[in-house]
Amino acid sequence: MKVGILTSGGDCPGLNAVIRAITRKCDQLGFNAVGIKQGWKGLFDESYISLNLNSVAGIINRGGTILGTSRFSPFQQKNGDEILKHKIAKEQFDAIIAIGGEGSMHIAQKAYEIGINVVGVPKTIDNDIYGTDYTFGFDTAVNIATEAIDRLHTTAESHHRVMILEVMGRHAGWIALYSGIAGGADVVIIPEKKTKINEIVKVIKNRYKRGKLFSIIVVAEGATFIEEEIFGKEKKSIIKQKFDDFGRARLGGVSYFLAEEIEKRTGFDTRATILGYIQRGGVPSAFDRMLGTRFGVYAVEMVRDKKFGRMCAIQSNKITDITIKLAISKLKTVDLEIYNVAKVFFN
Repeated sequence: MKVGILTSGGDCPGLNAVIRAITRKCDQLGFNAVGIKQGWKGLFDESYISLNLNSVAGIINRGGTILGTSRFSPFQQKNGDEILKHKIAKEQFDAIIAIGGEGSMHIAQKAYEIGINVVGVPKTIDNDIYGTDYTFGFDTAVNIATEAIDRLHTTAESHHRVMILEVMGRHAGWIALYSGIAGGADVVIIPEKKTKINEIVKVIKNRYKRGKLFSIIVVAEGATFIEEEIFGKEKKSIIKQKFDDFGRARLGGVSYFLAEEIEKRTGFDTRATILGYIQRGGVPSAFDRMLGTRFGVYAVEMVRDKKFGRMCAIQSNKITDITIKLAISKLKTVDLEIYNVAKVFFN
């Protein structure tokens, strides 16, 4: 059996652990593992690399992906579905293992619907794919964000400043919530829960009255209601929106608007830091290496058992699988009961 492996969407710590595990499990079962370069685009370009035990040796601790990645969608191209089927038939792939996030899983579902044997592996640092407790990359991102909060604490306390850390999280605030609680943030702002600027100001002033002359705020990039509160109807003319190749708005910068507004309302020196791509680069955590490995092995078993149109998932620490259609039916956003844990510290 010939199995094509691709990584699509944004890079993520743990991708190479998945590629390594898929390759080794394919070798064990006697399957031919072939890497597809630059995501779905590699199929159109016929850009492939043979994967074997030697080619994946020593990559489990490497960040990024040895296959490269892109946000290319075959279905946004003219006659894309026919070209995709032709390319897969030409290379004689029996199955494709697609490793990617929510956007990539939409592509995988469309590919399955036109008759391509696809197995999905969930990947996103946002941890927002439905049906799986965790996605690899999330733990690494949280650890990086938590370390950043720890470092900002020292500057904030030394200079009596309000420090705002902006982390990734388009629709789901999992990174902000987990790192905010772990890092001892005084306010955590997520897309799922509107937080008024006056509420944030109140926390800062209450801390000042208690002798705490600094504050740490963590905000998810998708908390765009902050901008709407500041600019109102003028927002569109002030903020020029850009879009990625999946047609999604590019985010980033809400912390700057918030910092300026807090300083204006409190008189406290306020600075913003955008963590950006640092969150998803570099060495994956042990948890993400392990989760990626478990996903990779299970994905090949799904191919063996012809469980196509399905995505592997972890539920209650057990690896299982669900339909890709179910996985993309909605986003896994923060349960506000969990957010209430963080709110205990907003005083």
